[in-house]
Amino acid sequence: MRYTLSSKSKSIFNTQFNIMSSLDNPATPIAARPPQPPGRSPNRLPLLLLLLLGVILLAFLPVLIGQIEYARTRAEVRALNEALPEMNLKALSKAFTLVYRKVKPSVVHINTQRELRTRQSPFGSIFGNKTQEYKEQGEASGVIVDEAGYIVTNLHVVEDASKIEVTLDDGRTYPAEVLGTDPAIDLAVLKIDAAGLTSARWGDSSNLEVGEMVWAIGSPYGLDQTITSGIVSAKGRHEDAQDPKQEFLQTDVAINPGSSGGPLIDVQGNVVGINAAILGRTYQGISFAIPSNKARKAYEEIRANLPVMRGYLGVNLGTATLADSRIVQLPPGQSSAAVVMAVSSNSPAEKAGIEPYDVILQWDNKPITDGLELTLMVAQTQVGKIVPVKIYRDGKEITLNVEVVQRPAQLRDK
Repeated sequence: MRYTLSSKSKSIFNTQFNIMSSLDNPATPIAARPPQPPGRSPNRLPLLLLLLLGVILLAFLPVLIGQIEYARTRAEVRALNEALPEMNLKALSKAFTLVYRKVKPSVVHINTQRELRTRQSPFGSIFGNKTQEYKEQGEASGVIVDEAGYIVTNLHVVEDASKIEVTLDDGRTYPAEVLGTDPAIDLAVLKIDAAGLTSARWGDSSNLEVGEMVWAIGSPYGLDQTITSGIVSAKGRHEDAQDPKQEFLQTDVAINPGSSGGPLIDVQGNVVGINAAILGRTYQGISFAIPSNKARKAYEEIRANLPVMRGYLGVNLGTATLADSRIVQLPPGQSSAAVVMAVSSNSPAEKAGIEPYDVILQWDNKPITDGLELTLMVAQTQVGKIVPVKIYRDGKEITLNVEVVQRPAQLRDK
């Protein structure tokens, strides 16, 4: 028999069925159960993908950074390779080689011999000892400045030498004689009788700039034709502020025993100095050279068999600054100047009317700022020349005329 439920009966039945179903899981309230779509679960794929991406980045990040740095380095190298031909460094290096090849035949090796004696023992008369003699060997460098056989070197290289031999770049060796010396600047001129010589050209040391490249060629420790390079570190270095005998070019060119007397050359291969000394007993990055203008002047006077001439004024000079204003009055707007501390009797300065505590503003129409500068300018002035000197005295500027004379013999070599 079939039973058919009415609509009301169906509603009551469904309600009762739902109540009974909820009773099967009493921990979950009926109202708190969210509706669940049939057949779907939470989507965790995006989270897994993010985690996977993070692992990949951590694994390959160092490699990636390395590749970026490598690419950057390659780009820099590529840029340098493109720029280097434009800078023409190869041509610059070749030019340095040409400078060396140009001057090398003019640089000579100098061997010297000195005869020395040892002091006799106080007990020599008892034991029969006699004074012993021995020969000291020395070596240095020089530069040929005239094809007739004239060579310039340092005086301390050949001083008191009983024998001097010059070895040329091609290996030939000749005896040399000292033609003349200038003790004030440590210069000596030698003469050899040889043919087929190559002379170096003089340069103008006054045109050198601090920072300019220079080279030295010589025989350090007997190693012939060694070239070293550097820059001009300073100009106008002096050994004694009261005497103009030493005015050096300071460089950082390596000068070692045996290099003394060799040439200091510029980028044109011209001699701009004669290497003379270093600071201390060993090379420390500071070396000194006689400026070519002073060396050339002395060489020409020696060669002409003339006495080396130096101007003489006859004053003791100092430098006055604003701190000395209580003693020395400086002109307005000037912070330092050369001041006359003393005047020698019967000197050119006394004859011209120069007095102690005069401030000298100009020498031969050239401005003066310190006493050392004036000392050097006087020494380099032609003997016999009448020079206008502007001084400042008692608040007034006065111009006096001074006739420069030869430096007295007792002061010439000091």
